[in-house]
Amino acid sequence: MSYKIQGAVRRNKKNFIIFAILWVILSIVLVMPIAYSIVNATVNEVFNLGKFFEEIFLAMSSFGEVISKTFTAEYIGTFLSTLLKFSVVYAIFVLIGLIRTAPKNEYSDIEHGSSDWSKNGEQYRVLSNKKGIILAQDNYLPVDKRGNVNVLVVGRIRIR
Repeated sequence: MSYKIQGAVRRNKKNFIIFAILWVILSIVLVMPIAYSIVNATVNEVFNLGKFFEEIFLAMSSFGEVISKTFTAEYIGTFLSTLLKFSVVYAIFVLIGLIRTAPKNEYSDIEHGSSDWSKNGEQYRVLSNKKGIILAQDNYLPVDKRGNVNVLVVGRIRIR
């Protein structure tokens, strides 16, 4: 299971910065006007949906006023609760994206026919890295080796 997590993190290293920047931008551009509009549309503890839509369009057009008023005592509680809800939904979408990019199996991004299966040069106990029959990059089957030096070639011949 850890190979899935490691693979997803490896594939998305660059995307984490993009996710963070997008979260900040959406928090400012989307969450602030929504929180501002919720406070202005709530009269006597009753939420008015029509007033909300009027306020959100006004908030989008006068963005500087929204930013300055959002951090006042009247608006900050609503902004933080709206930001928390937005962050949870955003985190769920990011998690779904990471899960979808996770490798399907342990060997997903390993080149077939390479020596990526071996670690720390253990293939050179059998193979040579200098000369012989080419098997892969920097992997040769030595011809002066004692014992069996047969090579099985797997593939197909295309004739047109």
